[in-house]
Amino acid sequence: MELSLSSYHDSLEELWDEEEEKEEIKTVLKVVPSAYHQYLDVFSKVKAKKILFCHSYDHHIELEGSLPLVVVIYSLSNQESDTLRVYISDNVEKGFIQPSSSSTGAPVLFFKKKDGGLCSCADYHKLNDVTRKNKYPVPPMNKLLTVFNGPSIFSKIDLRGAYKPLIIKEGDENLTCFRRKYGSYEYLIMPFGLTNAPASFQNIFTNIFL
Repeated sequence: MELSLSSYHDSLEELWDEEEEKEEIKTVLKVVPSAYHQYLDVFSKVKAKKILFCHSYDHHIELEGSLPLVVVIYSLSNQESDTLRVYISDNVEKGFIQPSSSSTGAPVLFFKKKDGGLCSCADYHKLNDVTRKNKYPVPPMNKLLTVFNGPSIFSKIDLRGAYKPLIIKEGDENLTCFRRKYGSYEYLIMPFGLTNAPASFQNIFTNIFL
């Protein structure tokens, strides 16, 4: 039975992930106390890079107006261009973004991180202006305190890359398009800067943990 080219590539990726995970486990075993070895999968960076599809929580971008077709592309320094090139390459490889043919798109800007490095993000303020706002309620404080009653140790590990589990609803990906002078790309997962991201985040975590 012959494999298609895409199936062949998928098989190679699965084998690569398995080998990478085996090497990762060896490292994790050295630094994680033996009492927690049953939870080794929680510490997997390989699994953290994968998209977890859960379509009931997909992020829908509902528009109340139309997006402008003409978008200015911001000028970038050499350092910014290099940072963006690496960011795009890494996230295409992870399956977080893909090339886009959208008729509109957001420009890219940068801000400095505490370590002096640069972090890129799309300027979605024009998209946010015409997006219907999701006013998802924050859980009552007394309910949150009830959940926290009893334990003395709390882990933040579930919040690592917290927005990555949020998938952009199929058909809305083109709305997240960002442009650079070498092409356009769109997100398959929640990007930084969308107006309703906190509401979608609160929705999924309320249903999972409360």
